[in-house]
Amino acid sequence: MTLELAACSPGGLSTRGDQVYAPSLDPRGEEVDQLLVGHRLMAAGQHELALEAFTRAAGAQGLTGEVLSALGSANLGLGRLNQAEKLLRRAVEKEPDWPEVWNNLGVALMERGKTAEAEQVFKRAYALDNGQNDSIRDNLRLALQKLDETVYDEPQEKEYKLVRRSSSDYLIRRAGS
Repeated sequence: MTLELAACSPGGLSTRGDQVYAPSLDPRGEEVDQLLVGHRLMAAGQHELALEAFTRAAGAQGLTGEVLSALGSANLGLGRLNQAEKLLRRAVEKEPDWPEVWNNLGVALMERGKTAEAEQVFKRAYALDNGQNDSIRDNLRLALQKLDETVYDEPQEKEYKLVRRSSSDYLIRRAGS
């Protein structure tokens, strides 16, 4: 029995002739901003991919208020309300003057059935925004309406849906409206 061995050709990564080589890196090349990528994916409804991009941004930039807000918004879009609430609470600790983050935290709280706390959060967002943002005003109005509904009637199930107005701005609407 004979044993035959095959040898690999030398070269591999050289640039001579028709041999295969790995491309070089461009040291002047700029890294793509993963927050921007994530926001574009959110706008396209690709929340899972956006979450991955925001996670890469967290690795590059750290857990800034903007990154925490983006991660919370992506989790909110995925229906992961517990994670969204935790991340958005951390975001408002770092960025207490950012009304959009307060609004998104209020949406997460409303979705979790914490209406009284959501109403307070929406009030803070509304005050920080000076009443300029329609979605914050509408969310506050809905929270107040839900709190004012009498409990003396038979409970009525009301359907609400979460509507994304921009990459980091959500609105709560009654289903069918």
